[in-house]
Amino acid sequence: MNLTFHPLGEAALKCCFQEDVSPALTDKIQAFCRKLRSKEIIGITEWVPAYDSVAIYYDPWKLSYQQLADFLLNMVVELDVNRDESKMVTIPTHYGGDDGPDLENLAAANNLSTKDVINLHTSGSYLINMIGFLPGFPYLSGLDERIAMPRLENPRQSVPAGSVGIAESQTGIYPLDSPGGWHIIGRTPLKLFDAEKEEPFLFEQGDYLQFKAISEDEYKQIQREIENGTYKLERKEESE
Repeated sequence: MNLTFHPLGEAALKCCFQEDVSPALTDKIQAFCRKLRSKEIIGITEWVPAYDSVAIYYDPWKLSYQQLADFLLNMVVELDVNRDESKMVTIPTHYGGDDGPDLENLAAANNLSTKDVINLHTSGSYLINMIGFLPGFPYLSGLDERIAMPRLENPRQSVPAGSVGIAESQTGIYPLDSPGGWHIIGRTPLKLFDAEKEEPFLFEQGDYLQFKAISEDEYKQIQREIENGTYKLERKEESE
């Protein structure tokens, strides 16, 4: 496995995997992070996986940059890249209307009907390649190229939490109210990030998502169930 290292300031290292982004690479990065967790190396404080790299933060008083790089090179020799069970999480989504203000324009730009766009968006399964930009924002690969769309020329100053968007060949979900330049085609009532919970994130890198079209009434019903603590997330374990 070909790795390169780059310093990120005085207390972090970026470990880059010299491979094209793919599901296989995501598996390797997940295996890499699992191995880091199991080693419990004194001095490493946290790590953040991305598309083709992992940023590792450390205490320079306990661990030097070179010591960390040497450790990582030795660690990948024993890396087991067999995938653990991953989750498939269903994302109920109300498409169009006020919740999906860009749905009609995206459909017209791709010579499709809005129904075609919804069907294509809900027919696939999407791999979470990375979580970033905002806490819990999933960058998802697997979008049908027939509904791909360049980012908005003029980003919105505010996109509501739960908004489902498309940008280039990716789809994603805004976990919080935020500025954004993705084409918004729908919205989910699910909370992707809750800082008050012990496990604040709804899913993690390496999991899969699938979208399920729901009506406006179903959206409101799920909202009520979430507020009452009675909503049961549709989630199943996937293994290969």
